[in-house]
Amino acid sequence: MRTSLNVRPIAEVRTMYAFVERNFRLAKRYLSWEVVHIFYSLINAMTIGLIGYATPSSQRAETTLYLVIGALLWGYLSILFDEVANSISYERWEGTIEYTFMAPIRRLTHLLGTCLYGATYGMIRTLIVLVAIAWFFRLPLSHANLWSAILVLIVSSLSFMGLGLIAAVLPLLSTERGAQATHIIQGVILLISGIYYPVTILPHWVQWMSWLSPATYALNMSREALLHGAGLDQLWLPLVELALIGVILVPIGLAIFVAAERYAMRTGRLKRNG
Repeated sequence: MRTSLNVRPIAEVRTMYAFVERNFRLAKRYLSWEVVHIFYSLINAMTIGLIGYATPSSQRAETTLYLVIGALLWGYLSILFDEVANSISYERWEGTIEYTFMAPIRRLTHLLGTCLYGATYGMIRTLIVLVAIAWFFRLPLSHANLWSAILVLIVSSLSFMGLGLIAAVLPLLSTERGAQATHIIQGVILLISGIYYPVTILPHWVQWMSWLSPATYALNMSREALLHGAGLDQLWLPLVELALIGVILVPIGLAIFVAAERYAMRTGRLKRNG
């Protein structure tokens, strides 16, 4: 009896890891595309950082770091969001969507494996860009609290997994336009979260929306940690708030996705071609 109770969790973990490994093998298969994406992320972060050099020399270092933090964090969160939200589109492109959704596995295991891959892959790409950017700009990180920033990155991943699951419904229901529609959600988050500017400069009727975005909390805490060396004793309350947003969004995203999956199966939308 003890063996039967322990086999199932181990099998679920192995299945979850199988999705992570499969996605990494797909990334290896399209390695040239991954190089292009990393190069674009690097050039984009450098371009954003160079805007800081247009400011007075007394504020140049802090402004550049402010912009670079926004570029790096948004790069990571957008990777995680894309990998989760577009996982259905990838299945269609590879011609495996019918096999994946009809396989005898839990949908939670499938989606958690996809989210885990997105977080791992995003951190690897972000680390590569961070090292290059730190060398290019000679960033002043002597007072930065890197461990607090990493913890913020990990906690923020949960919220964006939930948003990604909600956005993944769009390509599930619309073969032709679903994947493109996910960029609308991503664009709204980019606008209201203060990626490259303080949210206080937004119109008042937009500012309240910024506090609904988990990226706003993640950015504020990351900048406090990297610019002012804030530790967990200063960041614990917003970290708890960010974690609670993630705890709420993931079950909601999962429930919406499962409901959309049942509808797609019932209406014949779950197929390789639209």
